[in-house]
Amino acid sequence: MKLMNANELLAGLALARPVPITAVVTDSRKVQPGCIFVCFPGERVDGHDYAAKAYQAGAEYVIANHPVEGVPEDHLVICESSYLAMIRMASNYRTLFSPLMIGVTGSVGKTTTKEFCYAVLSAFGNTLKTEGNQNNEIGLPNTLFRLEDTTQYAVVEMGMSHLGEIARLVRAARPSAGIITMIGVSHLENLGTRENILKAKMEICQGLPDGAPLVLNADDDLLPTAQIPGRLRPVWFGIRSSSADVRAINIHTVGEGTGFTLVDNVDGETYEFSVTIPTAGVHTVYDALAAYTAATRLGLERARAARALASYQTTGMRQNIVQHGGVTFIEDCYNASPDSMKAALQILHDRQPGPGGRRIAVLGDMLELGAASEPGHRQTGKWAADAADLLVAYGPLSAAMAEAARQKGLQTIHCQAAEEVVEYLRQNVRPGDVVLAKASHAMKLDDVLKQLYAALPNA
Repeated sequence: MKLMNANELLAGLALARPVPITAVVTDSRKVQPGCIFVCFPGERVDGHDYAAKAYQAGAEYVIANHPVEGVPEDHLVICESSYLAMIRMASNYRTLFSPLMIGVTGSVGKTTTKEFCYAVLSAFGNTLKTEGNQNNEIGLPNTLFRLEDTTQYAVVEMGMSHLGEIARLVRAARPSAGIITMIGVSHLENLGTRENILKAKMEICQGLPDGAPLVLNADDDLLPTAQIPGRLRPVWFGIRSSSADVRAINIHTVGEGTGFTLVDNVDGETYEFSVTIPTAGVHTVYDALAAYTAATRLGLERARAARALASYQTTGMRQNIVQHGGVTFIEDCYNASPDSMKAALQILHDRQPGPGGRRIAVLGDMLELGAASEPGHRQTGKWAADAADLLVAYGPLSAAMAEAARQKGLQTIHCQAAEEVVEYLRQNVRPGDVVLAKASHAMKLDDVLKQLYAALPNA
């Protein structure tokens, strides 16, 4: 973080002294002299319990929701919401810099699209990106606090679970271009309908400058119905839609990756590029198209942007193909919705097992689907029956998935506990098998895989 005086960083929150602030931290273990420590109340840990210790360790200011014993009043900033305080400070800090920035949101594919954006932007200069899934009202500010004078480009991911959240995030980030990947069914539990999810995602428009490109999926059924502000410049990408500005055609498998011809129609001219990306599945082609489209509509050179898609690198257990004990694992444990389950199962279907091997789908609960939960799990079970030789369903919600798969004739095991999944796979997977592991992140399938890898021979 670049030094910024407290009176500027805390503008709109408190009258503060013009002393330089070295960092904004939410973890008391990261407190350093001259920082601001922000207290967040939690179910298990309350940051207010560490406020006095943070002040003693050198925090210049403590942001809290109420008075805290051990923190002098002139070093205490009381705010109703620590989240809004983080966003306000991040917005104030953002004014120091002017990188070309892409903001990414959408129901599915946000993080993969963000990583494709990073691959493209990095080909042109020093680039900052959201790390991991830091896309909320704490994570996005923490990303903005990493901006430096040397930052030429940036890509930030914005998630939400309620209306109004993306509006707050995007007004702080103020990206130069926006991407909406698609409108799915995640967060139906809070938002009720896909139309409300569309409304929430369209809040990204509130932080875009006049004339900014808004990059949209032409193949999505709802996005073409969106009311786009006339001050913005919509640009459409897709595969099926013949009217999309940027399309992928001739899609084919290339080793562990995917090849296609990228067709870019702009100002009456057509440009074509042969592209190979190191990811499997048509859904990742959409993510690559979105990144290319946003970067080129910000003025970056087309051919170099298309080539840079090949430098994409996966993060964590996300669409990652690895070998353990002669078994091929498709790790996709980061998150799950019916849309992403369908895409992952297609990858499993297209993957050829080794001699005597089987396609095994290890699928866990999909959370936050609300009223769409049971039909979503049932539909996923039907898709699994078409893609796999065996389904291992994990979690209480996945009982519906298991039942639907059995009804279609698929051999199915339903496990309630992670330990059951590990033990069943340990005893039953064999060399030549291809195993897809996918669930909502809270199901912790990544831990299941780590335990399984340790139990397999030659792990």
